[in-house]
Amino acid sequence: MIKLCVFDFDSTIMDGETIDSLAGAYGVGDEVSKITKRAMAGELDFFESLSKRVSFLKGMPLAMAREICENLPPMNGAAQLIAELKSKNIRVVIFSGGFHLATDAMQKKLGFDESFANILHHKDGVLSGLVGGEMMFGSSKGDMLKRVQNLLNFSPSETMCVGDGANDISMFERSGLKIAFCAKEILKRAATHCVDVKDLREILKFVR
Repeated sequence: MIKLCVFDFDSTIMDGETIDSLAGAYGVGDEVSKITKRAMAGELDFFESLSKRVSFLKGMPLAMAREICENLPPMNGAAQLIAELKSKNIRVVIFSGGFHLATDAMQKKLGFDESFANILHHKDGVLSGLVGGEMMFGSSKGDMLKRVQNLLNFSPSETMCVGDGANDISMFERSGLKIAFCAKEILKRAATHCVDVKDLREILKFVR
């Protein structure tokens, strides 16, 4: 029986990539989106690619970044899926290689239990181009899942993970039910199930 569901955020719970939305609004979208695509396909080291992408945001007003993050669109079916999981007393947690500005805003809309993400550093209301936090490395999601499982006393067989990119592989390794959602090929190979329809409600058929 599933007791813990862990979701990736960008292109899973949220319909798009937070860093690409921020970069597009700041006029550096092309440079950043190229790096994002290569990172999610597993072609680049996640830490290096994240640091490089965030560096393009140096000088962006924090208020602009916050407004964009507060208006990111949920994935189709996200609200219904999370409500159904919580009705079954399943803990719903977000692991994001993106930013708390986005996950915290989405938590208010969707009501998931907790999120772990990174923080965009800022000073005097302006982004510094630096980033730090809980999800900085390719192994971070797996490491954090182990901690959460130990804290809540949940086993891998009681855990479901859902993601779309290469940096989700490490959490798949500690999960019994591994769902690749509209995912890159590198993650599909690590999954027990694949959903290629852009509707998170499709995942409910796998939850017991």
